[in-house]
Amino acid sequence: MRIACSLGSLLSIEEVLKCSEIISKTNTDTVWVPETWGMENFSMLGAVSAKTKKQKIGSSIINIYSRSPSTIAMGASTVDTLSNGRLVLGLGTSSLPIVESFHGNKFEKPLQRMKEYVEIIRLALSGKQVNYDGQIFKLNNFTLLIKPQRKEIPIYLAAINKKMVDLAWEIGNGVIFYLRPLNEMKQTISKMQSKKKIDVTCQIITCVSENSEEAILRTKKTVAFYISVGDIYRKFLSDNGFQKETSEIYDEFKKSGFKSTHNLVTDSMLQSLAISGTSEECKKQLKNFIDIGIEQPILQFNPIGSTMNSFELFKKTFLDQ
Repeated sequence: MRIACSLGSLLSIEEVLKCSEIISKTNTDTVWVPETWGMENFSMLGAVSAKTKKQKIGSSIINIYSRSPSTIAMGASTVDTLSNGRLVLGLGTSSLPIVESFHGNKFEKPLQRMKEYVEIIRLALSGKQVNYDGQIFKLNNFTLLIKPQRKEIPIYLAAINKKMVDLAWEIGNGVIFYLRPLNEMKQTISKMQSKKKIDVTCQIITCVSENSEEAILRTKKTVAFYISVGDIYRKFLSDNGFQKETSEIYDEFKKSGFKSTHNLVTDSMLQSLAISGTSEECKKQLKNFIDIGIEQPILQFNPIGSTMNSFELFKKTFLDQ
């Protein structure tokens, strides 16, 4: 079983590095580092690579509107060299509010943009001169000044809607799912893997505590946050069995912010979308994700109380195997 770990925005830079060093002594497959609007991803990937030995280092995700494809190729090649060939490049479109409000770009043609990014990045990493004439990008005589560690770096696509899922299976080495109901993922994975095999990963909001209710509360707050602010997640979940819950959570968020939205996250939502509870409860819930075809569960560490004490329990539960 290939267990991976995501060290995210709830942690400080120092905590990410401390946890990475601990992970380096386990058999964890990959350390994934997300990028929202805090820690810059390539910097963190380089720092994490120095704290680990054998684990792959994954970006989850680099969005394709905040950097040019050439810049991403440069960053990927740099981190892959620093890590001695351990990078997994996760790409995604992010969302309209982040792209337009935070980065000042137009959220246009996400599918075509992703297709061109992947093509350009792969061409650049091959070491050849890039002359590219796309619908969005036109590059002339671009060549990386450094020799890439590898001519091919695995590229995983974060996918939510059907068109992006189709594109992930068409051009990606892997797919990264997030906040998808178990029954929907099972059907999608079965259908897509029957056509072509790629690596199927899912980042899973995960919280473990000796106090089950405490872990459940922490997890509900995280789920409620993403439903409240993430239009694309809210719509997808509404269309796939949770219309009532997502509507109520969003209405409450508009009225009172995050104060009580977590109270509207139902047990059925939690069981289908996340992992939370005691160590034994969490291990059983993890099996549910593996059984539907998730080949690499990416456990998104959500701390309770002291980050390092919480991570020690997380490690004992999932990584000491």
